[in-house]
Amino acid sequence: MDHSKDVLEMIKDVREYLLSLKETGVDEIGIETVVTKELKNPACHPEFISGSPTLQGQEILKQVQNDRGMVQSDREDDENNPPIPPLEKRGKACPELVEGGGFERLQMLRDKIGDCQRCKLWSGRTSIVFGTGNPEARLLFVGEGPGREEDKQGIPFVGRAGELLTKMITAMGLSRDDVYIANVIKCRPPDNRNPADDEIAACKPFLQEQIGVIKPEVICALGTFAAHTLLDTTTRISDLRGSVHDKGDYKIVATFHPAYLLRNPNEKRRAWEDLQLVMKELGMDKNIL
Repeated sequence: MDHSKDVLEMIKDVREYLLSLKETGVDEIGIETVVTKELKNPACHPEFISGSPTLQGQEILKQVQNDRGMVQSDREDDENNPPIPPLEKRGKACPELVEGGGFERLQMLRDKIGDCQRCKLWSGRTSIVFGTGNPEARLLFVGEGPGREEDKQGIPFVGRAGELLTKMITAMGLSRDDVYIANVIKCRPPDNRNPADDEIAACKPFLQEQIGVIKPEVICALGTFAAHTLLDTTTRISDLRGSVHDKGDYKIVATFHPAYLLRNPNEKRRAWEDLQLVMKELGMDKNIL
C-alpha cells in the first residue's frame, strides 16, 4: 500500500505548524506544560473553545450550499472545471437592496477582476475565491488566502479552518449570512505557502474596494498576513491582538487565524477575548467584558 501521499500531507502539516509558531515569535521549541487561564467571563464558554464535536468541513460546505440553493452531488468535481456559484447566490438576499446596491457593486468588482493574471498565482489556481456573505454586513472577516478546499469550491473558509470560523461566528450569536468573509489574496498559493509581497500587492486594491462597498463597522483580521495588510505593519500578531485599531471609517481587531487555532487549541480562549472586543465595538453586549 502506497503511503507516500499521507507522508507528504504530514510533512505539509508539520511545516504549516512550524510556520504558525514562527508567526507568534517562537524561535525554539521546547517541552512545557500549558496551563490555560479562565475566561474573564466564566459563563461564556462557546463551543469553539470547548472542542465539542462539530460538523466536518465538507458538511459545513454542504450546509452553506443547501441554504443558498447550491445543492451539489457527493462525487468529486472535475478539478479543472469546478462549479463556481454566481456571486448573488453566495450571500443572504437583502430585500432592501436596490439597483446599484451591495450585491450589484460586488458583482461589478468580481467582473472587473475577471480571469485575473495580475500575479503568478493564476497559473496554479482552480478558482478565484472572491468572498461570501452579506454585502451590507457590519462585520467583515478577512483571512490570508484560500486553501485547497476553498480553491476547489470557490468559496472562502469551507475547509477545517472554515468549520472553526463558523463556530466562532455562531459563538458571537451571528451566522455566516450576517457577516462578510473575504481574503487578502484571491488565489491559492502552491502547497499553501505564505503569500509573496507582489501577490499581496496585486490583490490588495480589490480587498480595499470590497471594504469600500461593504462599509463594515468592524473588520476582524484573521492571522498575520491579514493584520499586516490591513494595518500596514510588520508587528507580530501576538502583539497586535487584544486591542482595537481605529482606521477612521472602521475599526480593526486582529486575532489568530482559525488554522492556527486548530494547531494551537490553547489559544482559542485568547481568540474568544478578541471576538468579545468585536462584539463590544458592535454594541452587541455592553456587559461582555
